[in-house]
Amino acid sequence: MSGWRTLTLLGSAAAAALTAHSLLNARGLRVPPLDPPPVPGRVSVLVPARDEEEHVAACLGSLLDQVGVPDLEVLVLDDASTDRTADVVTATAGTDPRVRLLRSAGPEPGWLGKTHACHRLAGAATGDVLVFVDADVVLAPHAVAAGVDLLRGAGLDLVCPYPRQLALTWSERLVQPLLQWSWLTTLPLRRAEVSPRASLAAANGQFLLVDAAAYRACGGHAGVCGEVLDDLALLRAVKAHGGRGGVADGTALATCRMYDGWEDLREGYAKSLWSAFGSAPAAVAVGAGLALTYLVPAAAALTGSPVGALGYLAGVVGRYAAAERTGGRSVPDAFAHPASIAVLLGLLADSWRRHGRGELTWKGRTL
Repeated sequence: MSGWRTLTLLGSAAAAALTAHSLLNARGLRVPPLDPPPVPGRVSVLVPARDEEEHVAACLGSLLDQVGVPDLEVLVLDDASTDRTADVVTATAGTDPRVRLLRSAGPEPGWLGKTHACHRLAGAATGDVLVFVDADVVLAPHAVAAGVDLLRGAGLDLVCPYPRQLALTWSERLVQPLLQWSWLTTLPLRRAEVSPRASLAAANGQFLLVDAAAYRACGGHAGVCGEVLDDLALLRAVKAHGGRGGVADGTALATCRMYDGWEDLREGYAKSLWSAFGSAPAAVAVGAGLALTYLVPAAAALTGSPVGALGYLAGVVGRYAAAERTGGRSVPDAFAHPASIAVLLGLLADSWRRHGRGELTWKGRTL
C-alpha cells in the first residue's frame, strides 16, 4: 500500500471515529431548562466593556429583561473606553437600581485588559453566583435563571452555556462554526467536567456562570491575570481546586456575533489562537492531525478514491450534526468543512507568526 493511500485510510478512519464521538456527545450535551424556576439567592451579572458603544445597549437591555431572578445586580465596567460606552450604559439603565457602572483606567502591570476588568467586577459583586457576560452577547429573558438552574441542578461549580454564534460573511461561516464543532467532536464532555487534566477543558467567556465561593477559592481572575484565553484558564483553575465544570448547550439562551468580516475575524483569532494548545509543538501536532483527518481524505476524494470520499463525507456529517445541534447553518456550509479546516490552519500559523514577532494587539493594547 502506498504512503498516500495509507494516509487516506488513516485520515478517513479518524474522521469516522470523531464523527461518531460527536454524535454521542450531542446526545449527552447538557441542556438548560426552557422554563426554569425562580432563582433563590442573589445573582451578580458582570459585563466587562471596552469600546462597545455599538453593542452594549442590546446586551444591557437583555439583562434588564431577565425573569425569574428576583435578586439581581448588574455591574458594568467601562474599561477605559475611547468611545461612548459609558454614556450608552447610563442612558440604557436609566434609574434602574439594579445597575451599577464601574470605571477603570486600564489594566495594572502583569494583567491583560479583560482579566483585570473581570477581577474588578468580581471584587465588587455581592451575589452567590457570578455571571460573566460579554458586551456583544444578547440573552434570552430566561437565560440567567436557566443557567443558574443548570449550575446548581447538575452540581457544577462553573458552566458555560455556549451561545449561538451568528455568522454572516463567508469568513465567519467558514470559521465560527468550528468553535462548537471542536469540543463536540474531540472532548468527552461528561468526563471533562470532573477531570483536572488541562487538556480536557472547554469554556466560553461570552456567557459563563461560576459559583462565587468556588471562584474565590481558586483565586479567580487574579490567578489567570496574564492568560489570553482567560475563560479556559479559569475553568482549569476551578477544576484544579476540586471543582467541576464545562460547556452546555446555550443555543436557546444567548446569541453572539464575535466578528464582523474577514479582517475583524483574522485579528481576533491572531490574538488568542497561538495559546489554544499550550505550546508550538502541540499546535503543530494538532494542525497535522486536523490536516490528516479532514484535508487528506478530501484531496484523495478529488482523485477518485472511494476511501477518501467516505472520509470526506464523515467530516461533512460531523459538521452538519454539530450545526444542527447548536443552531448553526448546516447546508450548504457543512460541505465546505475541508475549506474551514484549511482556513483555521492558516489562522493558527498567522497567530504564531505574529506572536513570535511581538505584533499582537487587541483594542489598541499590546498583548
